[in-house]
Amino acid sequence: MNGQQKKESPSDARMQERCGWKSAGRAQGGRGSDWATALQSPEYQRVERRILRQLIESLLYERIVNFQSEPAAVSAPVLFKEERVVLTGVSPDGRPVSYLCEAKKKRSFGRIRASRTAIIRRIGPDGETTEARLGDFVQEVLGPLVRPDRLDIFMEELRQTLLKDTQAQHANPFRQLAGTERSYDELESNIMDGHPYHPCYKSRIGFNLEDNAAFGPEFKPGLYPLWLAVPVEESVYAHSKSLEYREFLAVELGAEVWERFVSQLEAAGKNPDGYRFVPVHPWQWRETAVRLLHRQLAEGAVLVLGEGVDEYRPQQSIRTLANVSHKEKAYLKLPMNLTNTSTGRMLAKHTVLNAPLISDWLSELVAWDDEARHLDFVLLREVAGVAYDHETASLPAFVRPQIYGALGAIWRESLHLYLREGEEAAPFNALSHIERFGRPFIDPWVRAQGVEAWTRQLLKVSVVPLIHMLFAHGVALESHAQNMVLIHRDGVPVRVAFKDFHDGIRFSRLHLANPAACPSLHALSDHHARINPNSFIETDRADVVRDFVHDAFFFINLTELCFLLEERYGLPEASFWSMVAQIVHDYRREHPQHEERFRSFDLFAETIQVEQLTARRLFGDAEVRLQDAPNPLYPFR
Repeated sequence: MNGQQKKESPSDARMQERCGWKSAGRAQGGRGSDWATALQSPEYQRVERRILRQLIESLLYERIVNFQSEPAAVSAPVLFKEERVVLTGVSPDGRPVSYLCEAKKKRSFGRIRASRTAIIRRIGPDGETTEARLGDFVQEVLGPLVRPDRLDIFMEELRQTLLKDTQAQHANPFRQLAGTERSYDELESNIMDGHPYHPCYKSRIGFNLEDNAAFGPEFKPGLYPLWLAVPVEESVYAHSKSLEYREFLAVELGAEVWERFVSQLEAAGKNPDGYRFVPVHPWQWRETAVRLLHRQLAEGAVLVLGEGVDEYRPQQSIRTLANVSHKEKAYLKLPMNLTNTSTGRMLAKHTVLNAPLISDWLSELVAWDDEARHLDFVLLREVAGVAYDHETASLPAFVRPQIYGALGAIWRESLHLYLREGEEAAPFNALSHIERFGRPFIDPWVRAQGVEAWTRQLLKVSVVPLIHMLFAHGVALESHAQNMVLIHRDGVPVRVAFKDFHDGIRFSRLHLANPAACPSLHALSDHHARINPNSFIETDRADVVRDFVHDAFFFINLTELCFLLEERYGLPEASFWSMVAQIVHDYRREHPQHEERFRSFDLFAETIQVEQLTARRLFGDAEVRLQDAPNPLYPFR
């Protein structure tokens, strides 16, 4: 600057390396020889078996394929009572083949549960029996049913899941989690399961294997977001009523970094008041931002400020980063042009703007609610957001759709602000995790307290806050496993924390307890509605609000735990759902003032609707794909 050559600092060199300006170092699990070793390891077969098992479960459940069933020889605990399922297909030369697996239709939403021990077999045209292979199964069973272009896309997502999960499993030691490895921050990396139902649970389309090793949460990389200065008129921002945006950002960056960024703008002849600071994930910078903003960068309309000093680490969702240097500072959610488990990981402008509005609204509902304060659950508020505005930016028309949702950030409160002395936390999906040497993660807790006592306490602290928000206020929270955290004391559940509200709630103003308190939200664009018709917050249908709770929390979250408790500890499905039902009945009896919403949001309806996750991948998102499922609470109504 100012005609003088700037001496390169260590942080500059690190930034250039991470941003692809210099040759990046070899990350753990990132070398070609490592990949080959991983593919030759037992992890490859183990991961392939898991993907194939989840694929068959979802295909049967979503009624995508026809099958026949007959009683199977008992090869598992009697309580599982498996049947032999036969799926038919066509070999490449046009002859019939069949695939055999052992599975059971369960009480929990009619879910299909394939055996975790029996091998899935292929019977070829000549009668030869071999272990099933993923690629053969897709081609022979789904090939006659799915358009070739859609099938190719789906097969690539399965293939990438196989490669990336094998890579991650191989790079991590085969061990029992102990000590600090069971702390919340470490569990966000150590729980590597991904979605327990979706067969493309780790596809991460957009990452190659080197990217996966450099940026995947399983590898615990230290990341430093790159900061850009974007003109005020080409950006939007929002923040909670409880903070001032610039003061908040100065604290998050640290005074030294804030002053450095301001000085850089002044040295470039820019007025700092005319710019907003926008963080970018280093992979997003390399793959998307440079490519789409090259003109703005070349002309100095958008300026590169560099990295901060705080180190971040990705959580399970990949694009949400936790501050390692200062755990009490906010989590940083950044867009990445990835597709993983059916969804593109953008941050649309309306979600950035709605995030603080929704968080403030929910927080105020709880603050004025004595019962909610007594329940003592945590809302991890999204307190600020910023986005590059594709509608006002000086961009060619053909670039605007490409940069939609690709540059922005949401800051979410850290869980560490809420943990009390003696409390620990675990992601909710850790409760269903089986460690690779075979022991459930929750085993020491269950054995110390007894399966029924531990389960009742867990259900009490997790179910009651959800149904209270639904019945007392009319708001459904999307509490799937990554949006929910269990807070415990030595394994005894004490309360829960909820997160991701910007697109993870659903409500009907007609059924809100206090409609006047609900903010006017920024509407999603027509473009967003077309590419993701299931991404909406507001509806006029009470059953859609109710099913939002059922689908996210009961259908996946609790059902996976229910399966584990039955198969490992002998707690019958019926007993599990009876406990859940009793909690709802007790709440209803104690809160007659909510009777109207009890009837509107009938959690005991005979059937509810759940999303068809595999059908979305096979047949596209042009329409919302739902199916009726038997409600396991219905027998206890």
